[in-house]
Amino acid sequence: MVRSQASARRLTVGERGWNPDLARTYDRVARAYAEQYFTELERKPFDRQMLDRFAAGVRGRGRVMDLGCGPGHIGRYLAERGLDVFGVDLSPGMVALARELNPGLRIEHGDMRALALPDASLAGVVAFYSLIHLERASAPRALAEIARVLAPGGAVLLAFHEGEGEAHADDWFGQGVSVDATLFSPEEMRRLMGQAGLAVAEILTRPPYDFEYPTQRVYASGTKPLAALQGRM
Repeated sequence: MVRSQASARRLTVGERGWNPDLARTYDRVARAYAEQYFTELERKPFDRQMLDRFAAGVRGRGRVMDLGCGPGHIGRYLAERGLDVFGVDLSPGMVALARELNPGLRIEHGDMRALALPDASLAGVVAFYSLIHLERASAPRALAEIARVLAPGGAVLLAFHEGEGEAHADDWFGQGVSVDATLFSPEEMRRLMGQAGLAVAEILTRPPYDFEYPTQRVYASGTKPLAALQGRM
């Protein structure tokens, strides 16, 4: 979720060491991160539109997971629109804070590379700026897990930074920790989603808002094909 303003961290693109302890990093920055981003959707009409469309497509169809939920604001937004949503995050500190900020929302500790969920158990998965914290080679595993836990016909919505290579933040939020993020092109994400068994419906981009870090933002939506159900019959 490296989405900070330039004042919150310094990014460079290049080859650097990779998140040695991402959970601890988010434990350290959890409260500062929430102070910066918990209300961000109020200033992001495009993101609200994408989430509203997602919500309309899965409402009443079953449980929805906010994967890499951070302080829980995406899941909260979806819950307010009638979804049966729960959050999952790798950071115990962020999980505790999300529960504090969203007392009516179920938040669980988990790893997107090995989700503690049954196959075909969810109607939808939303992952806003969480896949970016995986090293590129680990992204296929996380996308395969998303496909595994989605029921046939289930929907997925991903948001990420567009680009090539990686981004690195030093002394993130002034907490003495660094963080790395993978940048993806729309074409690369389309390919990775397809290889994971997800049918891409649409990929949209937008320029950054003036208060965001200056990377193009990408939103990839798709479904788990109904053929996945037919193949088991």
